[in-house]
This record gives sequence, C-alpha cells and structure tokens, in this order.
Amino acid sequence: MKLLECVPNFSEGREDKVIQAVIRAASEVPGVALLDRESNADHNRSVLSLAGPSEAVAEAAFRATKVAVELIDLNHHKGEHPRMGAMDVVPFVPLGESTMEDAVRAAHEFGNRVWKELKVPVYFYGNAAKTPLRMDLAEVRKGQFEGLREAVASDPTRAPDVGERRLHPTAGAIAVGARPVLIAYNAYLTTPDVAIAKKIARSIRHRDGGLAEVKALGFDIRERGRAQVSMNMTDYRRTPLHRAVELIRAEAARYGAQIEETEIVGLVPEDALLDAAEHYLQLNHFDRLAILERRIPPGAAPHAPPTSSNAASEPPRTWSDRTLREFVAGLSARTPTPGGGSASALSGALGVGLGEMVLRYSRPAGEAPPELLTIISRLSALRERLLSLVDEDSAAYEEVRAARSERKAAQAPGPAPERWIRALERAARVPLETAEASVQASRTLAAERGRVKPALLSDLLSSLALLRAAKEGALANVEANLASMREGGISTADLESAVQRLRAEP
Repeated sequence: MKLLECVPNFSEGREDKVIQAVIRAASEVPGVALLDRESNADHNRSVLSLAGPSEAVAEAAFRATKVAVELIDLNHHKGEHPRMGAMDVVPFVPLGESTMEDAVRAAHEFGNRVWKELKVPVYFYGNAAKTPLRMDLAEVRKGQFEGLREAVASDPTRAPDVGERRLHPTAGAIAVGARPVLIAYNAYLTTPDVAIAKKIARSIRHRDGGLAEVKALGFDIRERGRAQVSMNMTDYRRTPLHRAVELIRAEAARYGAQIEETEIVGLVPEDALLDAAEHYLQLNHFDRLAILERRIPPGAAPHAPPTSSNAASEPPRTWSDRTLREFVAGLSARTPTPGGGSASALSGALGVGLGEMVLRYSRPAGEAPPELLTIISRLSALRERLLSLVDEDSAAYEEVRAARSERKAAQAPGPAPERWIRALERAARVPLETAEASVQASRTLAAERGRVKPALLSDLLSSLALLRAAKEGALANVEANLASMREGGISTADLESAVQRLRAEP
C-alpha cells in the first residue's frame, strides 16, 4: 500500500465555522488520518496534516479544497502570510515505501482534477514542477493573489500549468507540489519590531546566502505583540533545527533582541529533535538505540492513543508552574490569557508569601509561639489557593470565549443558553474568591503589624500593597463580568453584595 502525507494550507485562520467545515470535509474520507491541524489568526491561515493511502489522501485533499473554494473569498482576505489561493498550497509527501515519483504522480492527478471540476488554475511546484523556475514556491506565489491576478493575463511566464490564463474570481489559484518532509519552525523575538525579524529572515534564508534548505520571512504577530521569524526547513539533515536557532540568536543580538521562544507548526520527524538534543547536551558519541522506547519490542508496551495531536507524556504546564519570566511574557503578549484576573491572583500570592516571611522573622528561629505558627499555616494555605486561582481565572475566561463563540454560531432567540450562563458565573466567582483571599490575608497581616520588627516594616507594607492591588484588580474583573451577566438577564444580586462588602474593607 502506497502511503502519502498531504499538508493542505488554506487561507483562513480566524473564522472557526469555515475552518471546521474544511476539516470535516477532509476527515470524512475512510482510511485517512487527520494527524494535526494548526490555525493562526495573524497569518489568517490554517494547515492540516493528512496521511493514508495515496488515492484516499488525494480525495480528502480535494474535498477540503472544494469547501475552501466555496467558502473563502480572497477579495476580503487579509493576513501576514503570503497567499494566492483560498486553498493556497497542497503538497504531497512520500511516506514509508512510497517514492517521490508516487508523490509527483498524485500531485499531477490532483491538480488536473482541481481545474477540471473546480475551475481553479493550478501551478505545480517543488518536485512536481514542470519548469525549474517553479521548483521554488516563493517564485510561484510572487505578487500573491492581487499581483498574480494582473500578471497572469499579460505575462506568458506566469501562465498556470493547468487551466486558463485567469484566476478564479474569489479562490485565486492553487500551488500543488511534491516534496520531502518539511519542518515549519517559527521563532518569536523579544521585540515587536517586524523590521528586525525581516532582517534576520533575510540573513538566514538560502536564497539570500544563508542556510541551506531554509526559507524564511519576518512577520508581525499582533496577537502576541511580537515579531516572528517564520521558517520552512525543507531538509533538516542539511540544516538542523539547532543551527537555525543559533544563527537567529546571533543575528537578533545585533539588534538588542533575543529569542523568546520557538514553535513547531504541524508535525516533525523524531530524528530532527534528537539532532537538537545531541547538540545541546553535547552527546558527541550517542547511540540512538540507547533510547528506552527504541529498545522495547513492538507491542510490548502499548500506549493509549493521544487525545490530541499535541498530547505528550506529561500534562501541559499551567501558568502557575511556569517561570516568572514566562508568566510576564505571557501577560505582555497580545493574547487573552493570562489577563488581569490571573495577574491579580499572582499579586495576592506574592503579597501573602512576603507577609509569611515577615512573620517568620518576627521571632527568633525556633521560638515562634503556637498561635503564630497557626497564623503562618493559614497564610500558607491562602497563598497556595491564590496560586491555583491564577490558572482558574485563565481557564474561566477561555470557557467564556468558547461559550460566546457557541452562542454566536447558534444565533438562537430566547433566553441565554445554560453554558453561557455557567461560564459567566464562573468568570465572576473566580476573581471574587481572589479578592476574598486577599482581604483575609491582608486582615491577618495588618493585625500583626505591632509585633513586626522595624527592619521588616517596609516588607510588611509591600505585602499589604500587593494584597490591595490583588483585591482591586480582582473586583474590577468581577464587575466586568457582572455587566455581561446583567445584559443577559442573569441575576447578580448576591455577587453585587459581595463586591460592596469587599470594597468596604481597608
């Protein structure tokens, strides 16, 4: 059985209804596995990874393309990523015993079908290219939808490989190719200056004298408030991931920037990650057969299938488990979580922790009376609860976002759906608990002020200031959610009463 991977890239990363419709179309074909999906709002683009028998994968890609052509209008499409088609790029990748010739054959058959049934012109690229110039996707897509629309009618060198010399009025054109495994790899910089990202991209990409088999562009990721160096690494054996990282790091330093974090979009070969591990761990003579999982006989240690494409052996880290630098970077990014409620809970936890230190130093070591130890124990419990509220606040807001999208999609008249009501109530009660915990801790610490050593008074005042900030920020979040609840006709009397009571606290 000839197996292929197909990685359709389509020009929609914001409208969930459109994205889901394309995914459903691809997923309905028997024998095809949806290995991964990625969507990016700033790029306004989504990428699917499909795998299965050659004919089935081609059918799934065609159904996805048909839906994208029907639902996406490039005349109204804006995004950071270059594009020339509603279904922009469809590459076929050989897997297992399949050859590149198998992938090229599938690409050509697919492209001919797209023109015949959908009337979208097709350009073949990569190993499926009909001319050497079109092996480079960037050359095929030059000018994007708007520029190609003008050039295709007047410039014979821009004529499609299949179809008439005119673009589809809303769906543009499609690039269909065959290629080896590609790693889509992005680096986020510690700056929002996209000019720096573009300079770095120019210095590392192959066509401008940089790294072999690396294509790179610089993007402004407004959602995160960061500039991004986005790469397609077409042969990780010629240029491994760690070499790209180190060159980006060196180039960024020239402009006073650093790499904040990197990401892999879609799937990645295991050996590419092991190459990076060997490099950074300086395993100069490492035998990969020493990896435990590679020594276990097939079938000896079955694993449950992952619940998602991003499933890992360890649960994802919560915000409260991350480093302080990571958390602050998360706050500064243009993302909805973590937000003010999480920051308020963290402020409360910091205030409590500082207060605990003050009380521990207020008596000689080993001489704290039992009542003081009881107070410290109570504060420790409040600190742990506030740290958990950091994560609960982010989760509550994400639940509101999901319920809002569901409600908007339903567009049903009448009373608010139950999920929407529950989400709003939770989003109000979580920061209310943050305020309650902060007030309790503040009250406890203020009562101990007379027994605090003068040298520690500044620390106690800092502790109380952090707790006041936690209370005020949390109550502001409660009131924001109360407004949404009132608009939805949800009773808020008990919550309003609690807010008034906490506001009265010093």
